[in-house]
Amino acid sequence: MSDKIYDIFVIGGGINGCGIARDAQGRGYSVYLAEMDDLASGTSRASTKLIHGGLRYLEHYEFRLVRESLMEREVLWAMAPHIIWPLRFVLPHHKGLRPAWLLRLGLLIYDHLGGRKLLPSTKTLDMTRDESGKPLKPLFTKAFEYSDCWVDDARMVVLNAVDAQARGAVIKTRTKVVSARRENGMWLITTESGGERETIRARMLVNAAGPWIDQVIGRALGNNDARNVRLVQGSHIIVPRIFDHDRCYIFQNADNRIIFAIPYERNFTLIGTTDQDYPGDPANVTISQVEIDYLCSAASEYFAKPVLPSDVVWTYSGVRPLYDDGASKAQEATRDYVLKVEGNADEGAVLNIFGGKITTYRRLSEHVVEKIESVIGKKGPGWTSGATLPGGDFPATGYDEEVRKLQSDYPFLKSAQAARLVRLYGTRAWLLLKDAKFAADLGPSFGPDLTASEIDYLVKNEWARTADDVMWRRTKAGLAMDKAAQASLKAYLEM
Repeated sequence: MSDKIYDIFVIGGGINGCGIARDAQGRGYSVYLAEMDDLASGTSRASTKLIHGGLRYLEHYEFRLVRESLMEREVLWAMAPHIIWPLRFVLPHHKGLRPAWLLRLGLLIYDHLGGRKLLPSTKTLDMTRDESGKPLKPLFTKAFEYSDCWVDDARMVVLNAVDAQARGAVIKTRTKVVSARRENGMWLITTESGGERETIRARMLVNAAGPWIDQVIGRALGNNDARNVRLVQGSHIIVPRIFDHDRCYIFQNADNRIIFAIPYERNFTLIGTTDQDYPGDPANVTISQVEIDYLCSAASEYFAKPVLPSDVVWTYSGVRPLYDDGASKAQEATRDYVLKVEGNADEGAVLNIFGGKITTYRRLSEHVVEKIESVIGKKGPGWTSGATLPGGDFPATGYDEEVRKLQSDYPFLKSAQAARLVRLYGTRAWLLLKDAKFAADLGPSFGPDLTASEIDYLVKNEWARTADDVMWRRTKAGLAMDKAAQASLKAYLEM
């Protein structure tokens, strides 16, 4: 057992856990974070990958959540312009569903509820003339277009962890918390990694385990009656690119759900999400054939060319740990977050985090630190709203210029490769490429442009250990890699 006593021990390496670790460490608290698997291996990598206000949340009168989310869009975009960028959403008017005046009213509120400065406002589209109408059935003649943002969710998690570590936090992946007990006014947390156990002492425990939060409360903390979260499965399908423009569609369905169809990784379209209660182990969540059929059918209601289950090239699923507010339907359960503190500084306090959205993770982190302050005392002021994430130190609208500069400094890079590297790493792409003069200097390739240099960088700087860490969380290179390339990557990482 180490002699050091940490201020905060965080359980969970998703967006909430890593965001809290970054914020708290940056204020002067000492932080230790343990994640039982890889960073962003659970809910945080399985989102629809949007920084959005949640237009449909207005129907459930969640105005606080919508306002906070809307205000965060441009804050996060400025923090990480490499992994976040504006996206225009096309909402076709379906005559059999919500009336046009209601949609326009909702979007008017959407435009003015948050602090929109750079994002353009809503406008009405004539779908008989607009390019976005071409892939759709001719019966959709009117639509509304509004703004939100896209985010690489898994990279958002990793970059928060990278920054937290750079500021002094201890970040441990593949490290499971097996027990936590109070002793002499502090927590003794026993972790296990690679068969080795270690005990860490901390003044306060933060449970950011996401879908596993009740399991942590039960197994690690000894409260086996914990029933606080409603597990809701959300699944997505990836199909070959359906349309050529760079806008996203939001489709209403007869069951009052909505789905998105979003340009994805240049050559694909992402369609999702579903909403259904999930009774099993979150680690084993996978898409069902019923969900695939539902998403294909819902998209085919709008697209002129039907989307078929046979078109699906990849899928992913996650479990949202929503606070159980007693809602009768999964899609009606609140998406807002709930923070609960148990105990005090004298006996050792624990803060449990229920719910949350990737859009509001920074504000959730601030609110968590405020709770921490009330228990163990205040240190530094809030700071994250004006601080960029690693690689994001360029203007919000400066992505194209960064790509140009990277190609200028490394002329051997193909345009698509340079664009991808800046999207993933921003200004840290230069750290990855170092003093390379020729493409051969980057080492062997494991796909279209995934090189040994990039893999080495991810292993050294971003906790990547396995092929899945690289292919599906740090990058999405797996979409373009055949089985032979994937096997070669696995062999390289095992050398």
